[in-house]
Amino acid sequence: MRRYSANVGTLWSHLPLLERIEAAARAGFRAVEMHFPYAVPPGEVRDAIQKFDLTLLGINSPPGDIARGELGIAAIPGREDEFAESLHMALNYCQVAGAQALHIMAGNTFGYWRTACLETFKSNVALAADLAISNNVRLLFEPLNRALHPAYFYHEVDQLARLLDDVGHPWLKIQFDMYHVGMHHRRVRDVLKRNWSRIGHIQIAAVPDRGEPRAGDVDIMEVLDEAELRGYGGWIGCEYKARGNVEEGLAWREMARFSETG
Repeated sequence: MRRYSANVGTLWSHLPLLERIEAAARAGFRAVEMHFPYAVPPGEVRDAIQKFDLTLLGINSPPGDIARGELGIAAIPGREDEFAESLHMALNYCQVAGAQALHIMAGNTFGYWRTACLETFKSNVALAADLAISNNVRLLFEPLNRALHPAYFYHEVDQLARLLDDVGHPWLKIQFDMYHVGMHHRRVRDVLKRNWSRIGHIQIAAVPDRGEPRAGDVDIMEVLDEAELRGYGGWIGCEYKARGNVEEGLAWREMARFSETG
């Protein structure tokens, strides 16, 4: 059986965060992941996770000024001190809330020199890796598709893998989001095979509408089969946007070897 986690950044998004956690538990999920929980004290998130006997897989690093469309600052020159401060805050949040991983968001780099962004990213990521090890928090990095996020620092898995290789730290892993990958390459399985050693977490959603993973241009279950053949036994994040009622849309799990045990 496969272990699926609910991404409460996209599922039950109309509810307050703590109620989303409860909704995920009542729907049979045994783990959750989330985007930006920082408005809620980490102790309250921890208490909700423990109350419903869930696992908190991960959160995103602070986005910066999200009202201006920022999606992280790890690759933004001149904001290194701000990144370091936000990193400490995020790792502390992980420690208190019990999150196992932190997705470091690079940011929208349109208008900056690429070389400067590369150097900034490498320096910030090296700092993050050293601190994450001491906090026992895994670091994840995720390409965002060009159609939805044209200014983001990296769009493709192959590109990101090369960047992480340049940093050269074993603590750095790719968050393999099949929606974002599939928006670039319908042959998602081939991308997974090429970059297998770098993948630390898998997320699913239909391509191209980001709905439930039971339909679309990419055979999600085929790619999961390939991951399992290669030894993947981790959680699979459900980071999709329900086409209608979330609970009614969960019928896809009947054909997806869904497990209600952790």
